[in-house]
Order: sequence, then C-alpha cells, then structure tokens
Amino acid sequence: QVQLLESGGGLVQVGGSLRLSCAASERTLSRYAMGWFRQAPGKKREFVAAISWNGGTTDYADSVKGRFTISRDNALITVYLQMNSLKPEDTAVYYCAAAPYITQTLAYDYWGQGTQVTVSP
Repeated sequence: QVQLLESGGGLVQVGGSLRLSCAASERTLSRYAMGWFRQAPGKKREFVAAISWNGGTTDYADSVKGRFTISRDNALITVYLQMNSLKPEDTAVYYCAAAPYITQTLAYDYWGQGTQVTVSP
C-alpha cells in the first residue's frame, strides 16, 4: 500500500520559515511527479507547488512564487517544500501528493494525511 507521510509543520511567526518533508513508502514513486497542496478552514484545497519526477520541471502557485521552493531527493523518495517569508494567509493543512505527470489540478493518485502549518501575526 502506497503511503505518503508529511512532516515539518508547526507554528511560526510572520516572516519565518519552515521546511516540509514528504516521504514515500514505495520506490516506484520516484518516477512520479509530486505536488504540494493546502487547505485552509472553510476553503477548497488549492495547488501550491509541483515537481516532475526527475526534478527538471517545477511549477508554483502565484501566491507562493519567490517564497516557496519545491525539491526532491529520489534516493530517499522524499519531496520537500521550503517555505520562506511566511504570511498568515499561508496557514493551512499542507498535503503532498503523487501523480504520473506534473499538474496543478487535484488529479493525483496518492495523497498524504497532511501537516498543519500555522503562521501567527
């Protein structure tokens, strides 16, 4: 059974940084595109960032461009989301997901359980 396990969430002040990690249980996911999404209370789940299977292509939501960086280490089957200059509007549960190809849509095959990020004013 494929599992994605996020970690690294927490409480941070405005302007601070966090690095999220997502570890996959199956080596086959090293051939998948990986994405990060987030969902704030009362809002729809939204795309944050994605990376192709080999790391050669990345994509970001406009709201996080220049502040967030997605990367991956296929040897560890892990994807990262470095979040800098955090804002209160970044507060949400962050999910990682795996798909056959990079996309901003929710068409991902596998999802993690999520990790809470809270940015305090």
